[in-house]
Amino acid sequence: MTLGLEMLQVARLGPSLLGESSALVGEFVHGQWNADGGVRDRAGVSDLYYTVFGLESLRALQLPIPETVRHFLMSHADGTALDFVHRCCLARCWAIVDPTEKEYRLGLSAGIMAFRSRDGGFSQRPDETCGNAYAIYLAVSALQDLGAALPPTSALMTSLENCRAKDGGYGNHPQSVFGTTPTTVSAILVRHACGEAVDKSVVDWLLASRWPQGGFRANQQAPMPDLLSTATALHALACVQRAPTAAQVEADLDYIDTLWTNQGAFHGHWAEDDVDVEYTYYGLLALGHLSLPT
Repeated sequence: MTLGLEMLQVARLGPSLLGESSALVGEFVHGQWNADGGVRDRAGVSDLYYTVFGLESLRALQLPIPETVRHFLMSHADGTALDFVHRCCLARCWAIVDPTEKEYRLGLSAGIMAFRSRDGGFSQRPDETCGNAYAIYLAVSALQDLGAALPPTSALMTSLENCRAKDGGYGNHPQSVFGTTPTTVSAILVRHACGEAVDKSVVDWLLASRWPQGGFRANQQAPMPDLLSTATALHALACVQRAPTAAQVEADLDYIDTLWTNQGAFHGHWAEDDVDVEYTYYGLLALGHLSLPT
């Protein structure tokens, strides 16, 4: 099963905790679409990154996808004009909208492979010496979505371990002093996708980023938790079979409730005034994990 489908399975459980409020979420997500078929970013411009989260949210809610999305994707062809992140987003979008699409698949796969780093991983820029965990995660997920072969696991693992931080997590670049939760999650998910074991010390590092009153922090120095770190940490821990305790589930649910708005969306953290479709998806993913038996 692909990384994307694993997340979908869990996110579809999220609405069970929202109850009737799920309808509000659906209204919010549908309201994020522009006339050209893309989902708007915070500046109101259609963006493939936000379109991924719009599509994933609709799938989690089991709501229909706007027909105009296909035209928006076709306007990007095989992604030649896109940066690395948006090429990976285009791959995910096609996997959702039309898994049988063949016209752009080969070019898109080759375009993603062009961002391989010299150490065997992937980077957001071509011809980099070292890869990073986030880029490797995006590439592995996108290549799975496209049905393309992954690079040799040994090469990916070598690049991934180059980004192990001195504090035990994974950083954004080699020789990082401190790890970050999203990057450490990326590393765990890559190892999971490749069938490689995750070191216990990495799991312990991720558990240490938990906020005692609920949620996870972006790093162990962060002053508060955030929804992205919370949702992705819960997902990574589930992949290594480390479910939260009943008390932790209760605390996490209380935390997520503080981020909910009657717009049918979630704030990203306590200091965030705006809401968007990205964090709304992470709300669904987190709730999905917290709905599972402890």
